[in-house]
Amino acid sequence: MNTAHIWQDIKAQLEAELEASTYDEIFASIDAIYEVKNNYIYLVVENDYVKKRIELMFLKKLNRMLEHHVLEKHEFRFLTSDEVDEKTRLSREKVEPTETSEYPRTNLNPSYTFNNFVVGLSNRLGYMSAVKVADQPGIVANPLFIFGDVGLGKTHLMQAVGNYVLENDINAKVLYIKADQFVEDYVRHANKKKYTEFSQSYEGIDVLLVDDIQFLSKKEKSQEEFFKLFEQLYHQQKQIVITSDRKASDLKDIMSRLTSRFAWGVTVDINRPDLDHRIKILEKKLNAETAEKDLIPKKVIEYIASVFDNNIRELEGALKRVLFYCTAFNCEFTIKNAELALENLIRPKANARDYMKDRVQNVLSATAAYYRISVSDLISKKRTRNYLYPRQIAMYLIKHLYDLPYKRIGQYFSNRDHSTVMHSVEKIANEMNLDTNIKVDVEKLILKCGEKD
Repeated sequence: MNTAHIWQDIKAQLEAELEASTYDEIFASIDAIYEVKNNYIYLVVENDYVKKRIELMFLKKLNRMLEHHVLEKHEFRFLTSDEVDEKTRLSREKVEPTETSEYPRTNLNPSYTFNNFVVGLSNRLGYMSAVKVADQPGIVANPLFIFGDVGLGKTHLMQAVGNYVLENDINAKVLYIKADQFVEDYVRHANKKKYTEFSQSYEGIDVLLVDDIQFLSKKEKSQEEFFKLFEQLYHQQKQIVITSDRKASDLKDIMSRLTSRFAWGVTVDINRPDLDHRIKILEKKLNAETAEKDLIPKKVIEYIASVFDNNIRELEGALKRVLFYCTAFNCEFTIKNAELALENLIRPKANARDYMKDRVQNVLSATAAYYRISVSDLISKKRTRNYLYPRQIAMYLIKHLYDLPYKRIGQYFSNRDHSTVMHSVEKIANEMNLDTNIKVDVEKLILKCGEKD
């Protein structure tokens, strides 16, 4: 993205649309772009008067104009010359935390930024929520709860929040920690009966990022300590961001008073990227891995994206393998060579997919037979009671037994939307608690499917 050209184009448009006196007074002297960070384009203005006037009267217009020049969402921000000087001074005075720091190290991966995060339909809401949280920590959404399957970018998005906060306030105390590391930390201190030291090690944090919260399951003492920490930070308006492989209400063996607090702020889910999104991810990864933008032909990128649709981690790993293979053997980047490079990854993937397809088909057949309807009616669009209820039962069974993504389950039922599947699963789960007959039906079907619950 050539931001210099973008700004000059926008300036030309402003000059044509605004009165000459307004343009000359406000925009004419803004020539240089200070920096581009975390999807914000920073421009330097002469003084605070000009800055406030732009923010009050022109900022929305400028950001709308910017949308026509960029693929990913960016916004303008304005700094005065004094703010730039102060930012430079603070950067020079930045001191790395020592071993005797009163708070833990950040543990952040500096490459996990908003600029490096590829936005698509599957993660747009999560991305926008994370940007807002990073911009106003502790105010907009607290906690921010992000859930989704493995390898879809939850950790990247979470750490982007921390990196953004630090870029804008080098004195902020940010900590990223995995839930299992929190447990290990507590157990280590508890074994030495150093409970006060454990509590003190988490004091003074401005932004707490906790990854894979599901690993607190069955760790009752650690849950108690995390509850205390959560309460303390929340009431101090310190930002908390949490990731999970499932939504808070589906977390098992975690105290309800804790999971209920996870829903206090904003909950967003990240789904599997569609084909176009996967292609964008590979193209961005390729640009990061090599300086040659067109090294791999588009058709090869599309082939990799079409085969590896499970998660981003798997997708990027496939690209690296193709890069290594063709470079090591000095062969062209073709679909044929990509197939050879990925052969050992594609075969087990195909076998696993066929196995799961068979298991799902088994559930569909057993459910249809149990309710005396055909499989074609079970997966059809028909909405009469004698088809709708068995269909909801089948959706619940597939999710309960194999924990497939809602979107993938929907594909087995005439490509139904993931929200429809989610509603069906939740409905049956709730009714099982109220109606013993439904619970008995589900238990019988689990046995008929050859599964033990």
